[in-house]
Amino acid sequence: MLLGVMLAMLLSMLDNMVVSTAMPTIVGDLGGMASLSWVVTIYALVTAVTTPVWGKFGDLFGRKRMYLASIAFFMAGSALCGAAASMGMLIAARALQGIGAGGIGAGAFALIASLVPPRERGKYQGLTASVMAIGTIGGPLLGGFVTDHLSWRWAFWINLPLGLITLVWISVLLRLPAQRVKARIDWTGIGLLAAAISALVLGTTWGGDRYAWGSWQIAALGVVAALSLAGFVAVERRVAEPVLPLRIFTGHRNFPLSIGIIFAVGAITLGAGLYLPLFQQTVQGASAANSGLLMVPMMLPVLVVSTIAGKVMSATGRYRIFPIAGTALMAIGLALLATMSADTPRLLTGCYMVILGAGLGQCMQMAGTIAQNSVEMRDLGVASGSLNLFRSVGGSIGVAVFSALFNHALSSHNGHVDVDSFVDGTRSIFILAAALAAVACVAAFFVIEVPLRKGPPTAKPSTPEPAAA
Repeated sequence: MLLGVMLAMLLSMLDNMVVSTAMPTIVGDLGGMASLSWVVTIYALVTAVTTPVWGKFGDLFGRKRMYLASIAFFMAGSALCGAAASMGMLIAARALQGIGAGGIGAGAFALIASLVPPRERGKYQGLTASVMAIGTIGGPLLGGFVTDHLSWRWAFWINLPLGLITLVWISVLLRLPAQRVKARIDWTGIGLLAAAISALVLGTTWGGDRYAWGSWQIAALGVVAALSLAGFVAVERRVAEPVLPLRIFTGHRNFPLSIGIIFAVGAITLGAGLYLPLFQQTVQGASAANSGLLMVPMMLPVLVVSTIAGKVMSATGRYRIFPIAGTALMAIGLALLATMSADTPRLLTGCYMVILGAGLGQCMQMAGTIAQNSVEMRDLGVASGSLNLFRSVGGSIGVAVFSALFNHALSSHNGHVDVDSFVDGTRSIFILAAALAAVACVAAFFVIEVPLRKGPPTAKPSTPEPAAA
């Protein structure tokens, strides 16, 4: 049953990496270089905004139904992306894709949590880590092959057969307890949350790039984000069915602590994924043709360590040590990466990446399991959506800040973009990332080791959802 869930996760992860590889060809065909950033920004923005909404709808109307619907949205967006005749059409279709991606991200972990109790969930961490590794490494390779031998349009259309297999698999094989709840949808909360996230992501994305950080545009976005967030909190305190119940943040301290760790992991993973290959290609002379393989020294330890940590957690019920050790290793690995220069051998860089990957492997899935174990089953979907929300927002904000640091380093070299400027830029990024990992390590020390639930994920047996739901 879980294979279908993993296939949908792979569908979403592969898309980002494949499309990134195909972007130069897309721009050459459709034009619109000035709008290029929106192809990425709109996808990330819509994904972040819709993630908690999908999670809440899953809790209310059935997680299987919502997961199937999200896959359908993603496939429809993929089909339209491949058929786009202009950059405007492509951006609109990417927004539709982002809606589906938000549901896939929120639904996958909620479904796993619904099917597998926390005590047993560690056995599946290796499977989840494998999907991430395949997406990160295989995406650029697949994107390069498709672009070179077929057409950039197949970078999107390739999602259709995989998506169809996933839809059929989940429809036929996945069985969940029926879930029909009559409740009013918190449209006001959804609107305020969307406004807050949109303003925050756009502000950090545009700040220092399209507009100066001190410009009125960025200041206005900051005000919109703050006012929307304040309004959202006020609304969530009084509505009957809040889209993001505040009780999940106040019920047990493990949840907000795990959210903080997830935020750091999202920023560090995306930052490392962008700037490590750039350093290896620009400074160390690595080939860009096989850019996905450059991440193997980091992603392979993620897979191995995540699998081992999950098995230990399932066997012993102990887990607090993993986020502590993981964030510490992340800080050490990033600090070592910050020492790199133009003379650093690629083999030594790979060793530093192994340390970073070993740290990430102990945090990526473990923090999610800890968070899900600290909420009630009725909030499982929205809790899973919150995890993906903060991972996405962490990645968006992290990349924006890292980009600002990198660009500042380049500009400080009197306008000459050379090897030294790249070294200084990546050093600034890894120093900040190491500090972020250290803060996450402090948060991990305050995690309480609550016994993991061993029983079935649902409290009461009920009739299953229809197979074709």
